[in-house]
Amino acid sequence: MSLRLTLVALFGLLLGSCTAINYDAAEEGEFRGSLFVMWIGEGGERGDGAFVFVPNPRDPLTFIRAEKGPYQVIQPEMMYTDGGSIPKAAQWFNGFSPWGYAPAYMVHDWLFIAARCNLDGIATDEEAKFIGMEFQDSALIMAEAIKTLIASGRVGPNDVAPSVISSTVAGPVSRELWTRKGACENGRVREEDRLAAEAGLPRGLLPTQSRRSAPPALDDGLEQPVIVAPPAGQVVGVFSF
Repeated sequence: MSLRLTLVALFGLLLGSCTAINYDAAEEGEFRGSLFVMWIGEGGERGDGAFVFVPNPRDPLTFIRAEKGPYQVIQPEMMYTDGGSIPKAAQWFNGFSPWGYAPAYMVHDWLFIAARCNLDGIATDEEAKFIGMEFQDSALIMAEAIKTLIASGRVGPNDVAPSVISSTVAGPVSRELWTRKGACENGRVREEDRLAAEAGLPRGLLPTQSRRSAPPALDDGLEQPVIVAPPAGQVVGVFSF
């Protein structure tokens, strides 16, 4: 069986009856800024690790689409990540590493967070800019982001992976996640993880409003509690444009 047929078979169940994305017709955009991939712990029972995408506070990752309109500029906020949602069976193939197109995955996956938080009525100001975005747009943006990475020379060309990934994220499994109610809070970065991630940033990048310090002592004669900061996260990858 050819590589293309093998991958189509692996992703077939995910594609279902949803419309495939025409990757070749997707327009190139532009990436700006940078992001850090931060390790913040062992993760769940599998011990695969817990990771966070952290936009550079001074120069955050931004994807600018060629298409004009309300969704042209996308600037993702801090979020958990496992790379891309690539089935384990496919990760052995060239182009299907869960980290291969990391900036594109961050843009795409953050749009899902924005969609669910808008659905639940608790969106941040940045997420609220994307209220009304259609599910199919998220898959098209994935195609545009991957094509942009390839065009910029950040990743090598691949005859199979971009088209298959773009169409897979247009499938019924992704659609169900897009419309799932009550899922916003599960996608939010917990406060202790946010602090750990920010503490792991290179010096000079930590936002002033997020710097941690012990509160001033209260003159009440009582012993003050010891403030224990969470361990700092560790930068395991940097993507700069």
